[in-house]
Amino acid sequence: MKVAHKCLLFHYVLLSVIFLCHGQYFNDKGNLVLPESYNISWMAEIQDFRTLSLVSIPGTHDSMALYGGPEAQCQAFSLMDQLRAGIRFLDLKVFGLGGTLYVIHGVAYEHSTLKEVLDTVQAFLSEYKTEAVLIEVRADSFEKVMVNEIVKSLIGNNQHYWVTSGMPNMGQIRGKIVFLQKNTFTLGIPLIEPDGTGSQKVTNIKDKDNRIIKQLTQAAEACGGDNAVLTYTSGTGFGSFWGMFLTPKRVAEKVNPWLNQYLKQFYPNQPRPCLGIIAMDFPGFDLIQDVINLNRW
Repeated sequence: MKVAHKCLLFHYVLLSVIFLCHGQYFNDKGNLVLPESYNISWMAEIQDFRTLSLVSIPGTHDSMALYGGPEAQCQAFSLMDQLRAGIRFLDLKVFGLGGTLYVIHGVAYEHSTLKEVLDTVQAFLSEYKTEAVLIEVRADSFEKVMVNEIVKSLIGNNQHYWVTSGMPNMGQIRGKIVFLQKNTFTLGIPLIEPDGTGSQKVTNIKDKDNRIIKQLTQAAEACGGDNAVLTYTSGTGFGSFWGMFLTPKRVAEKVNPWLNQYLKQFYPNQPRPCLGIIAMDFPGFDLIQDVINLNRW
């Protein structure tokens, strides 16, 4: 009995350790607890002359997707908590109705308008003036003109937005929202995705890992250019037979701890490589720091 008890105890401790380590990189609870020594203003350490395309930036995929059930939810942290944890890229799919842009994911309304998102980000930036937040607005092609016009009306003459296509340095964008243009959205810095694959369907986690490696390798080669470079580590198996049980959460549970190990292999490098924007589902606090720390050496 004693041997059996010790075995059970060891098994419990082992599972607890695995859970704790796992939880640092994947978070589906939304309970952000910042270390006392943590500095929210991590961009303050980046020199003003440094070109934005040379900065590694942690982001979230479908940043406002906190609702809609297992097939739609991609995040657990609220928008403000994402920003406080270090996220500096937001991915927003919008749908226009009656002159208002609503944030959606698939067919799920994510309980927010684009104006509310912009107001929240502006409130954050008014407190943390050394920071900048990059935003990609995605819309269906038939709404292209309307979405662009509504966004322009929301911005007005506000100087706290970067809407030109030229690549700025950090000194030019502190305290600002930086728009990224791609496909149907025409304001801001051009945005490209390595390999052009984006957030594809996932039927096998190992295949997804390998795609991420390929994309990040290409991102490192493209850093420092005239485009912002984006890699999605997110994915879902919905819509495919072999991946039908791979929800965004289940993919992130596997990918995020692996991504932590992949990124940390670069820490001994001097300097560490730029990997562009890395957009994640359900990132834990430590995984966000992994990306930020690529900028430190």
